[in-house]
Amino acid sequence: MGNIFKTLFNRKKTEIFYERDMTPDKSRKLYKDIDENIKVFNEYLADCDDLISREFVVGNPNGPKHRMVLFNIDGLADKKVVHEEIMKSLMLFARQVPLEYSVGDKFFQLVKDGLITVAEVRETDNFGEAVLAVLSGDTALFIDKLDRGLILNTRGWEKRAVQEPSTEAVIRGSRDGFTETYRVNVALVRRRIKDPNLKVQTVRLGRHTRTDVGVLYIKGIANPSIVEEVLKRLNTIDISGVLESGYIEQMIEDNYLSFFPLLRRTERPDVAAACLLEGNVVILCDNTPFALIAPTTFFSLFQSAEDYYENWYIASLIRILRMSAAFLAVTAPALYVAMVSYHPGMLPTDLALSIGATREGVPFSTTVEALIMMLALEVLREAGIRLPGPIGQTIGIVGGLVVGEAAVRAGIVSPIMVILIAINAISSFAIPNFNLAVAFRLLAFVFLLFASVAGLYGIILVYLGLVIHLVTLKSFGVNYLSPLVSFKMKRVIDILVRPPLPFIKERPDYTKPLDRKRMRDLRQDQESEGGDEDADGR
Repeated sequence: MGNIFKTLFNRKKTEIFYERDMTPDKSRKLYKDIDENIKVFNEYLADCDDLISREFVVGNPNGPKHRMVLFNIDGLADKKVVHEEIMKSLMLFARQVPLEYSVGDKFFQLVKDGLITVAEVRETDNFGEAVLAVLSGDTALFIDKLDRGLILNTRGWEKRAVQEPSTEAVIRGSRDGFTETYRVNVALVRRRIKDPNLKVQTVRLGRHTRTDVGVLYIKGIANPSIVEEVLKRLNTIDISGVLESGYIEQMIEDNYLSFFPLLRRTERPDVAAACLLEGNVVILCDNTPFALIAPTTFFSLFQSAEDYYENWYIASLIRILRMSAAFLAVTAPALYVAMVSYHPGMLPTDLALSIGATREGVPFSTTVEALIMMLALEVLREAGIRLPGPIGQTIGIVGGLVVGEAAVRAGIVSPIMVILIAINAISSFAIPNFNLAVAFRLLAFVFLLFASVAGLYGIILVYLGLVIHLVTLKSFGVNYLSPLVSFKMKRVIDILVRPPLPFIKERPDYTKPLDRKRMRDLRQDQESEGGDEDADGR
């Protein structure tokens, strides 16, 4: 009986302990008594062994002495800045403070404006702001007999250096990529756009993580309605934590049931800068190198930064190749199944006989045969991604060759099926956007299923459903199939053919930019100015 009561008592005690919410509250103001401030601060960060607190006394030898206390987190704050720029400065310079400035508010203002040599200093009057700042890497400074404190910028944690993006191959262009540090990523964008109209609005998401999320746009180019919609959706997110930009992407996209990505993601600062110049909005999230770009369209996902770095005819050829590769990635296995199973009369006689000869002895139907090879390919692809780099590449290449050759020799699949699946895999790798390539890989199974049931009619039926689905999709109010929806011939041609740069004088229509002019024609401006002068002269 005693054990039962003991168990109930311990469980009740544990529940009370875990149910107690110690979330910092900005409504809780600081006290004038420094001991009370230390007590409350330690309550907020109880059982946090990485909390560093340092109490010390400063002041003029002939005047009053002031008790002070510093709070910061070990590993987040730069110890050198704390020691050299704060404590050393206070302990040395405070000795020389005139007596008339060594008391009350005058001393506080002197500490804030003159004694501390940290670049960024801001004032606070509540525990919520102070605790959150300390957890973000800053240092909180409290002074006895004052109900105000100072937050000092001492952020200096270990971070990864700027490196080349690992998920977006760079053929031509800058080789620096975003890192996991939010401020570094903002700086990488500002290096490319030295314009005061580039605005950065920061919000904090996650009740526990308080992750910094920045919304970047160029004032005067980006449409205010799109910027407001992005901020509105971000502010409606109420989740315990945001650990990666993928959380945000899934929370703010227009249709979470669609296969297709409704936000573009990138690891390259030059891509983010180019999209900002076109009127897009860029979302940067702390702790991840992946930025989100809104709005986006289906055809913009086929474009790459190198399209505008190379000559127009090279970029146009590559765009056509990507579109062709996307078609093969989706329908190559389905077309084979439809032709062999339902429409063999559409094949040339020699080809039909060759396919029949290679399939002799294969125990499965063409549908099962294609399904086996496609599933094997997906398993090999996933294994190659999860394994370490050199091993993953070896498994991907050797595994594909060994499995394909062994399957043909065992009579499980035909050689032509191995060739088709290889074409399907290579075509999916030609799509520059990873999310779009994954969507096409999933659609390939849908096409295969309908082709096995109704042949070419099934493929046409899926295409009709796909077009209907794409037409209904929107990304922050923008039609996903723009510019096909408005069908402006010049914009439609731009899908496949990238015009020479001197001819790209306007920004894309889908971003609804306030300033549509990308390039000014100096000759026309000079002629118009000359005409005005002539008119004035007459």
